[in-house]
Amino acid sequence: MDKKPYDPSEIEQTLYQEWETSGLFEPGESSESYSLAIPPPNVTGTLHMGHGFQNAIMDCLIRYHRMSGKNTLWQVGTDHAGIATEMVVERRLNAEGKSKESIGRAAFEKEVWDWKKYSGNKITSQLRRLGSSLDWSSERFTLDDEYQYAVQSAFIQLFEDGLIYQGKRLVNWDPVLETSLSDLEVVNKDVVIKIWEIKYLLDSTDEFVTIATTRPETLFGDMALAVNPDDERFLHLVGKSAVIPLCDRVIPIVADNYVDPEFGTGVVKITPGHDFNDYELGKRHGLHINDDNQCCTGSEKEFDPISILSKEVKIIGVAPEKFHGMDRFDARTELLKDLDAQGFLLKESEYESTLPYGDRSDQILEPLLTDQWYVDAKTLAKPAIEAVKSKEITFVPANWEKTYFQWMDNIQDWCVSRQLWWGHRIPIWYDADGQAYAGHSEEDVMEKNNLAGPLIQEEDVLDTWFSSSLWTFATLGWPEKTSKLELFHPTTALVTGFDIIFFWVARMIMMTKYFMKEVPFKEVYITGLIKDENGQKMSKSKGNILDPIDLIDGVSLEALLEKRTEGMMQPQLKEKIIKQTKKQFPDGIESYGTDALRYTYYSLASPGRDINFDIGRIKGYRNFCNKIWNAFRFIEMQAATHSYQPAEHKADALSDWMSQKIFQSSLNCKTHIETYRFDLAAAEIYELVWSNFCDWNIELSKVAIQKSTDPSVTADLIGNLFKNFENILKLLHPFMPFITEELFAKMNALKGFDGRQFLVEAGFANLTTSKDNGVDELINIISELRVIRSENANIKDETLHLVLSGNLAPSMVKLIQEFEEIVCGIAKLDAIEFSTEDYEESIEKAMTNYKIIIPLAGLIDPEEELERLRKELGNVENDIKIISSKLENEQFVAKAPEAVVQKEKGKITTAENKKLMLEKSITKLQS
Repeated sequence: MDKKPYDPSEIEQTLYQEWETSGLFEPGESSESYSLAIPPPNVTGTLHMGHGFQNAIMDCLIRYHRMSGKNTLWQVGTDHAGIATEMVVERRLNAEGKSKESIGRAAFEKEVWDWKKYSGNKITSQLRRLGSSLDWSSERFTLDDEYQYAVQSAFIQLFEDGLIYQGKRLVNWDPVLETSLSDLEVVNKDVVIKIWEIKYLLDSTDEFVTIATTRPETLFGDMALAVNPDDERFLHLVGKSAVIPLCDRVIPIVADNYVDPEFGTGVVKITPGHDFNDYELGKRHGLHINDDNQCCTGSEKEFDPISILSKEVKIIGVAPEKFHGMDRFDARTELLKDLDAQGFLLKESEYESTLPYGDRSDQILEPLLTDQWYVDAKTLAKPAIEAVKSKEITFVPANWEKTYFQWMDNIQDWCVSRQLWWGHRIPIWYDADGQAYAGHSEEDVMEKNNLAGPLIQEEDVLDTWFSSSLWTFATLGWPEKTSKLELFHPTTALVTGFDIIFFWVARMIMMTKYFMKEVPFKEVYITGLIKDENGQKMSKSKGNILDPIDLIDGVSLEALLEKRTEGMMQPQLKEKIIKQTKKQFPDGIESYGTDALRYTYYSLASPGRDINFDIGRIKGYRNFCNKIWNAFRFIEMQAATHSYQPAEHKADALSDWMSQKIFQSSLNCKTHIETYRFDLAAAEIYELVWSNFCDWNIELSKVAIQKSTDPSVTADLIGNLFKNFENILKLLHPFMPFITEELFAKMNALKGFDGRQFLVEAGFANLTTSKDNGVDELINIISELRVIRSENANIKDETLHLVLSGNLAPSMVKLIQEFEEIVCGIAKLDAIEFSTEDYEESIEKAMTNYKIIIPLAGLIDPEEELERLRKELGNVENDIKIISSKLENEQFVAKAPEAVVQKEKGKITTAENKKLMLEKSITKLQS
């Protein structure tokens, strides 16, 4: 017999290896499929609490449907994460005194592949630690050969269909990464910045106008000044010209509704090559440089903005020679000195505003005019919008559909080119005349277009989100028509966070509708955000990050402090973080095991709500694991003590009652899982295991076994515990896979099962329902007896005599008589009597249609009992008042469902009966 306490570290990793090597996670033969695709984590990343939460949800779904007999696929894979991975490798090179430019593209790509091999297994090993039952045999990587071919095929088709084009436009330029960023990769930060007022002379006069700017260094790229057409102060200036200070270029003054008369001076400088709003205004007015090298207006086709910053954000172009090669902020400092010296700088003040930062580099971005590749997102968005409107795809919770529509209805063309070296190199090839052709290789392009060559390939790579937008079908073999694609696409559901609805969810819908002519998934379950116990977002700067693996294995205080303070962007916060960590975790973090962590996730997973992760919860669910383990140990001990042999066993009322509880919980959990109410499922199973099985089924069986003198009855009692506990393990398995699998193996060993069977192979039990057999009422009687003892300290430890008086059904009388010895044993009674006799001194408790009487001659103080009865009567009278008020409310009766009204009427009948019994008891004690 195993006397060891539950220790998850001894079983979890060994069990996972068994599952994986046994091929349990691979698709089967059933024709009814259920499939999920994991949101691919960064290949060199690590697991955070959000990952842990979402993967726990997905694993529960896939295990549940697998055990239900469906042919399941949980597609696994990792993303090459272009920007993030390139940043890491560049830092490593910089530490060695090298740069990617110094070693060249081929050598740099080799460095990244080597880093991927070195660190790429960490995230997948962490997924295994969580118990994620992913199909590792079909693992994909967004840069593997087959996936690269799929990405190229998608780009080529979009290019040939006229939905990808190259254009010179303003982009969010990251000067550190030296690449363009999409709007979604921009973080707008609230800051206090300086604003300067600068004097612009009107052409050929001594008059001037004053403009206000926060970016004076862009002055050399000005192409116009603008005023609002309704601003009478400046209408006389429209059509005239002004002169840019320090460079003497003449620019027109135009009228445009974009200008806010209340902002600044009411006159704004227009720099189309370095501001998104100015770009649109410049296009409307056709701003360009004429043959005389002066700025003028024209048609939209003539629009030709000036750029005065390089990709390294250094001054170039038409700016005075003196400033060439200066960094943008160094140029600003020098320019302000010169403006001040020549009398053009009028004022400097501070101003609250927002500045755009790169989400990866945390550097101020620069709007920059570059040649980029764009996807015609507006065209692709139309069928994607309709897919959600027509309910081909549903969001859970439904309110996220509004967020989706808001973005899709205002979508802009998608810039998909990135100035990186790590990623999918754009499959475009240029001939000697600069003509662009799309193809899988130089040879492919030459053959397809009858070209002589040589050709030059595009240097840029594709946005990482472009390749991951093909995820659900490219992982299944597209563009080939594979059996997996036919069987498992569309996937059944997507589990993800709200923060990538735009980055990924919407783009997957667009691309899948275009290439597959179907949706990528049928449901999108949007999880809440994992926060700390105080509702704060987890972040390095707050020092409140929790690592899921630390919660599973435990971590010392020293190691935790190192994790929370290493590589901080704001080192000044280090001491504060050390102090709060020591206060919260003075001894580090204990080991809780994977199952306790997972169950904590499920218990908190209420749709549409962020999750405040409380360490107290995970402690509670570790205790739950111990409770389950000890339940098995009790069964194991009884089997050993009574030389139990597996056989067909006769069910009794208690066993039938427990089976009915398991059956009802199974039905409820089916509904909860299929509607993504994991919190309700977790609560349901917790109540079933802790209260129904451990507190009642085991405790009543324990007394019955102790009092049994018939070996066959004892065997039936143990056998029924076996059966019910095994069915509980099956129900619990999708939520707590490790402890349930270990105990299932131990149960099989006790039954003499020869060989290894896994829970997923056993599937759910074919349970049937049965009528209420009265055991619930029996439990109510025992519970009320315990309450009576707790409320009456002077009889707490006495052996009592129980009298039941009233209208008890014959079947209930028979059940109580059958269980009398067990009830007397567990409730410390000398006997149970059925009687209508009145007792002068007694405790009475009104039940539904009968009452509990405890004769008390010589056991209690009558005055104390009278006080208790009066208090209970007051509570019942208050209940009657509340229910009566409801039923007297005509609106409630008219609008509430009939079942609800009837339920309230039933409540008042029960309460009134209880009131009569209490009044009778009080009268008797007073007489």
